[in-house]
This record gives sequence, C-alpha cells and structure tokens, in this order.
Amino acid sequence: MRIAVLSDIHANREAFTAVLEDAAMRGAGRYVLLGDIVGYGPDPEWCCARAMALVAKGALAVKGNHDAAIAAPEPMNATARAVIDWTRPRLGAGQRAFLEGLPLTERLGEALFVHATAHSPGDWIYMDGPGPAAASLRVCDAGLILCGHVHRPALYSNDLRGAVHRHDVPMGAALPLLASRRWIAVLGAVGQPRDGVPQAGYALLDLARREITYRRVPYDSAETIAKLRAAGLPEALAERLKEGR
Repeated sequence: MRIAVLSDIHANREAFTAVLEDAAMRGAGRYVLLGDIVGYGPDPEWCCARAMALVAKGALAVKGNHDAAIAAPEPMNATARAVIDWTRPRLGAGQRAFLEGLPLTERLGEALFVHATAHSPGDWIYMDGPGPAAASLRVCDAGLILCGHVHRPALYSNDLRGAVHRHDVPMGAALPLLASRRWIAVLGAVGQPRDGVPQAGYALLDLARREITYRRVPYDSAETIAKLRAAGLPEALAERLKEGR
C-alpha cells in the first residue's frame, strides 16, 4: 500500500488540494500529515476541516509548532506570530481542539512520524544536517523516521558503523531504503516550499517495498497569493510562494 506523507500544509488550500489529487491518482491508500496544518496561509479553516476529515477516515496526523501555537504561545518570528493571531479566531472550537489534541509522534510499523525531530519532538529543532539526524536515530529503534519542519526535502541514512550520510533527492523516482541502513526522510512543504521550487512537495511511501518517492506538484499559487493579499497578511508571504523560498 502506498502512503502519502504530507508536511507543512500551512493553510494553503490550493497546494493541499493539488497534492491530494496527485496522491489519489497515484494509488495512495493511506495518508499521514506531519504537522503545521495552519500558519502562514489564507485558508486555515478549510485546511483544518480537510485534515480532520482525513483523520476520521484513518489518516495519521502529528502536531507541528504552528498547530501548537493556536493553543499556547510558541517561539516564532513576528510574521509567523501575526498570522497565528489572525488564524486563531477564524477556527471553530472543534478545529482548535483537534489541533491541540494532535500527538507529537505516531508510529506505523518500522516508520516513526514526527514534525521536527525524534529526539526532542516538542522543541521544534530543525532536521537540517547530520547532527540532528544522528541524535534522532540514537533515541529510537525506528528503521525510518519521517519529518518536516525544514520546508526543504532531504534524505539521511546511517551505515553499519553509525556514520550519518546525506543523499541526493531526485524528484519522481522511487528511492530504495536499504534494510542494512536506518533512514530519515525530510519532506518538502506542501504549502510553503523553501528550496527554490514554487511547487507543492510531498512523498509516497511504500513500506512493503521499502521505497520512498519524493514528488513536486504544480498548483494555482496565484490564487493563494491573491487570497493572502486580500486578507491583509504580510506581503513577504506572497513573495515566498512566488519564489519558493
């Protein structure tokens, strides 16, 4: 069964819709959401409702720092905080309770799902190099850790000596996850990519075949940008979507 793994949706309805359509077309039978359903984007109500519907049908979901900030203050920059303050009153009580109740981690077979890192999931540390990768691999026995938060796709593994290696991430190709290694897959963002590619990012995971496929999906970013501007949200967010940075 193919599992569609999505992270950092960030209230981007157009990107979320495009990814779900792409995943369904490619045979995804289950979904996992790696957090930050809200924040930065102009459609928090719709994205939260869609996430809740997926979970009701069996999807797994974990909490991101923007989700956590709806209920309690989290360290973040002024732009992110302003959007959270704008978002909070737009969510219904049930949606706020859903975000607050999300777990920090979920497990499915040998795969561990977390928004940031496995070694300190609630501290929102970026999985941005071999150091955090090694720390996360040390604290659990998962053969594969999948996370987001960085907004840039990456792939790490450790060899039999414990050395951590970073691997290239070609888009659209099934990458074998060798059983002789343990792996960390960092997903690109659905709703706010930061690797210079202004398309929605997600991955398809096949645990039986031990393969992961990173994907990029075009979406109507002009519509999202128009909504951001109409809502009076920071212009820098519109520029980020145009540039994918």
